[in-house]
Amino acid sequence: MQYLRRNFSHTDFVLNGFSELAEWRPFLFLPFFIMFLISLAANSFLLFIIISQKSLHKPMFILIGLMSGLMVILPVLFVPNMLLSFLFNLRGISLVGCFVQMFCIHFISSFQSTILMWMALDRYFAICTPLHYHKYMSVLSFLKFVVAPVLRNIIMITVPISLAGKLSYCRSNVLEHCFCECMAVVQLSCGDTSVNNVVGLLALFSIPTTDFLFIITSYVIIFVTVYKSGTLNVKVLNTCLTHIIVMSVSLTFALLAFLSYRIRNNISLSGRAFFSTMYLLFPSCFNPIIYGIRTKEIKRSIIRLAVKK
Repeated sequence: MQYLRRNFSHTDFVLNGFSELAEWRPFLFLPFFIMFLISLAANSFLLFIIISQKSLHKPMFILIGLMSGLMVILPVLFVPNMLLSFLFNLRGISLVGCFVQMFCIHFISSFQSTILMWMALDRYFAICTPLHYHKYMSVLSFLKFVVAPVLRNIIMITVPISLAGKLSYCRSNVLEHCFCECMAVVQLSCGDTSVNNVVGLLALFSIPTTDFLFIITSYVIIFVTVYKSGTLNVKVLNTCLTHIIVMSVSLTFALLAFLSYRIRNNISLSGRAFFSTMYLLFPSCFNPIIYGIRTKEIKRSIIRLAVKK
């Protein structure tokens, strides 16, 4: 009987996020819809500003534009389905669709910290080796700092999802989640998932951890260099502080989302769904506003464009 059960696998899943709210679920549509619109509008506008203003065609702003591009794509992968589930109770997703969504969300979100790492690298070259900045930040030279992280992200996201695809999902097909998250799906398997758990946690923590360690190391060297120079470089400190704010917010929501599902705690199912959703959605609303306000060059370009209009 157990053998037959393990050879059965569900062909679809039910995304049952915020199920504890019952009849109150439709009221979640408005706040999440507003955040979705802010995310699309703010990131699209920031991307437009960077593309249209030649003065912003520099490595740092190109990286900010790349971040905005990812933040436009990421909410589109899961928010529309979530909004439909709130209004019309449409919660189903196919097994294939679930794994496609899972890969796209994890792969794109893995680059949030990686792009911040490239930004820290840009600031390091600009401040610590200013005479060689253009040499190091030329396209061909910078590619060697791009290839390794990109390959790492592809491997570390593909492996756990591939392992999850080999499992049989006979325990349940109900996910207390608003999107397909790898480890949440693996928990529905009736087979041995010890390897999946180890590989999944390794993948989820290795990417942001190595990126953030590199970022912290770079900023420590930058601050020491600025301090030794004997001059207070307000622009440098302002840029670094902006990145630290973005990094802290992203890391906080990531840790809350990951740990809420993986350690014993009293967080409700709706609370866990909230942290997981906000880990993806809040930075996409927060980042363009922070960069638009705190980055002087972008702020000047916005004002200049507004005056012309």
